[in-house]
Amino acid sequence: MTSLIRRFDGFLFGELPPQRLALLRILIGSFVLFYVGSRYQMLTAVAQSDPQTFAPVGLAAVLAAPLEPLVFQGLLVVTLAANAAFVLGLLHRVTGPLFGILLLFLLCYRNSWSMIYHSDNVMVMHVLILGLAPSAAVFSVDAWRNKTSLIAQPGWQFGWPVRLMCAVTALTYFLAGVAKVAGESGWAWAQGESLRSQIAVDALRKDLLGSGAPELVYVLHDQLLLFTLIGAGSLILELGAPFALVRTRASQIWAAGAFLMHWGIYFIMDILFRYQLAGLIFLPFFPVERLIPFGSAAARRLRAALGRRVHRGTPAEGHP
Repeated sequence: MTSLIRRFDGFLFGELPPQRLALLRILIGSFVLFYVGSRYQMLTAVAQSDPQTFAPVGLAAVLAAPLEPLVFQGLLVVTLAANAAFVLGLLHRVTGPLFGILLLFLLCYRNSWSMIYHSDNVMVMHVLILGLAPSAAVFSVDAWRNKTSLIAQPGWQFGWPVRLMCAVTALTYFLAGVAKVAGESGWAWAQGESLRSQIAVDALRKDLLGSGAPELVYVLHDQLLLFTLIGAGSLILELGAPFALVRTRASQIWAAGAFLMHWGIYFIMDILFRYQLAGLIFLPFFPVERLIPFGSAAARRLRAALGRRVHRGTPAEGHP
């Protein structure tokens, strides 16, 4: 038991560089800013729907009635402002937790008007973790103002948020696998027929009520062996997710497999899991801070190229 506790402590509280946590804050925060900002009109339109269709879920359950449209619009603007501060690392001790709570409420409120979009759950959890963690110790306005970027060293306080983000991601996929096994098909899901039937029903619904199913569905429908491989592979990925956390290399291989699975879902079923397809959900599994030297080198080459271009375009002395 002592050995197990020591191993768990080493996994969750192992030291990591602050740059990794900061880059996750910037990249994920920027994605959310685009994700929410690009849906501004849609979100405000949803908030003006028939009040009788309002069925509050999550944090929105504290509401007895829908918010006034102008109140919701103001809340949306405040959320976007907190999001921008989150990306910049400005007053992070305040804006970090504030943005996480606002985003959680905003998406709960949006889900209260129609179907629940489970694909946003991990994104919100990642933002909450980053908002409560010291993810602005470097690469932030706070660090620049306090001159702490140069003295920040690897530590456990930068490791546990990243490990927790990985654990949340893995647990989500594990629960998806459990749901498949606990469903009507049970372990027969791995035989492929249940998966093929589900895809066929989804394609029929899109043909009748939507913009049409992807042509790839009809090409692959008779390939039962392929659906068997896909069904078994998805169960292995999902139920095996927690075991991938044991070793770094195993977790990275698992993350790559799950990433490809989402792209397969997109091509076959035209289901757009944006956070997953962008790969951001899997970033905590990788040492993203190693990209910094490449980015710095590219920036230096760009500045040098621009400098040479300006120099060539400058008129010689004495000429117009």
